[in-house]
Amino acid sequence: MAENKVKLEKNLNLLNGISILIGVIIGSGIFISPKGVISETGSIGLALIIWVLCGIISMFGAISYAELGCMIPKAGGEYEYLMVSFGKLPGFLFIWTFTIVMIPASFALSALIFADYALQPFYDGCNAPFFSRVVLAACFISTQ
Repeated sequence: MAENKVKLEKNLNLLNGISILIGVIIGSGIFISPKGVISETGSIGLALIIWVLCGIISMFGAISYAELGCMIPKAGGEYEYLMVSFGKLPGFLFIWTFTIVMIPASFALSALIFADYALQPFYDGCNAPFFSRVVLAACFISTQ
C-alpha cells in the first residue's frame, strides 16, 4: 500500500519572486522617505544620487544574502544563518524578537502610513488628528 505524503509544491515563478522581493525590500518606506531626503538635501538631483547610492548598498546586502543562501541551503533564512554562525541561543533570540517586535511594528508602521495617505485629502494643508490616524490604522490592521 503506497503512502500519500503531503509536501509543499514549488510553484513560485520569476514574477512571484520579484514581487515578493520588491514588497519586502521597498515596502511602504518608499512613500515616506523621498519627502525627507528632498527636504534635507534641498536638491532633487542630490536626492536621486543618494537614492542610487542607497540602492547600490541594498544590492550588496542582497548579494550577501544570496551567497549565504548558497552556502547554507536550509529553510529558515536569518534564523538558520545565525544558528550555523553563532549557535542556537542567538538564532532563537533573533526569531523570537523578530516575531514579537519586528513583525507587529512593521504592520503598525504600514497601517499608519496608509492612514496618513488615506486621510490627507480630507485635511489639506494640515496634519490629520492623531485619534483619526490611529483608528483608521487599527481598522486597516484588523481587516488584514
